[in-house]
Amino acid sequence: MSESLHMPKAALEDLIAILWREGFKVLGPVVRDGAIAFDEVRKVSDLAVAMRETQEPGRYRLVQGTAGEIFGVVNGAGSLKPFFFAPEETLLEVTRERRGFKVTEVTPPAVRLAFIGVRACDLAALAVQDRIFLHDHFHDTHYQARRKDAFLVAVNCTRSAPTCFCVSMKTGPQATTGFDLSLTELEQGFVMRVGSAAGEAIAAKLGLSAAQHDEVVSEKARIDGCAAGMQRRLDTGDLARLLYEEAENPRWKDVASRCLSCTNCTMVCPTCFCHTVVDQEEIDGNMSRRVRKWDSCFSLEHAHIHGINFRPKIENRYRQWLTHKLASWIDQFGTSGCVGCGRCITWCPVGIDLTEEVAAIRAHPVKR
Repeated sequence: MSESLHMPKAALEDLIAILWREGFKVLGPVVRDGAIAFDEVRKVSDLAVAMRETQEPGRYRLVQGTAGEIFGVVNGAGSLKPFFFAPEETLLEVTRERRGFKVTEVTPPAVRLAFIGVRACDLAALAVQDRIFLHDHFHDTHYQARRKDAFLVAVNCTRSAPTCFCVSMKTGPQATTGFDLSLTELEQGFVMRVGSAAGEAIAAKLGLSAAQHDEVVSEKARIDGCAAGMQRRLDTGDLARLLYEEAENPRWKDVASRCLSCTNCTMVCPTCFCHTVVDQEEIDGNMSRRVRKWDSCFSLEHAHIHGINFRPKIENRYRQWLTHKLASWIDQFGTSGCVGCGRCITWCPVGIDLTEEVAAIRAHPVKR
């Protein structure tokens, strides 16, 4: 862990300005459509200052927070995922020519993004996406183009939402890796740490002093208090084996009776990467675009191949999602596909809670 620095709250304005001058488009948690989302930030007042949120299964509301608190909200539906793995994008264009056709690869525009207010769970999720799109046999050039110059300012959590369970997944509440700078908010300022050479260069422009001992003690107490007060837990012990062996557990039918198969959980999940590729033709037949779009294993068509659907029922699709997320993802990528952010619980219209479903299967196994 790097040296702790003291950053006055007024210096956050300077940090934003420096990042813009360095050529970054700065994004942070702002209020949009009654929720928190990452959007353009030019000054501190653009952020969700003095706001908090209440979350529970199937419910999300913004409420008035503490005066002067800048990062009081934990998270909203939006994560970093759509900024790097676009919800919809053109991969190539095919144009008819006089003798044949021309294929042109479409590359994303070069935009340097800086994010302020990234939580530890979303950093962990970004590492999972990096593993999928960058660190395997094949690199996704579109993801790589957006990801390579990103600058990440993490904010450590000093409070948790009722739907959070990052402690169980060992992804938070403190950011320990994957950031350029990290901040912990106190009443009179922030404790800052540097996580990269790029972060060190930006921090140097702020001219900060070392944090006082009592600030570091207060920081630790708040982060520890956040971890201790987390309301949800997920027992991950032997979880993969449990889910593999309980494929016929009646709980799958039970949850299917409540699940709408609406795909909300996969859309808000910061690690889900299912997608489909479609060809979109112009009406005159002279141009065709190959487009990649987000898809979901909850969609009925997602499992339809060669004239059959091998996951025709909701219980099949929910079992596939949960087993992949918490078990077979580890076999594929060496890590869980869940970071404990709790978004799938909050944004499920009927409030299905994966921690509750796992606990029910564990409590009543078919195979003993």
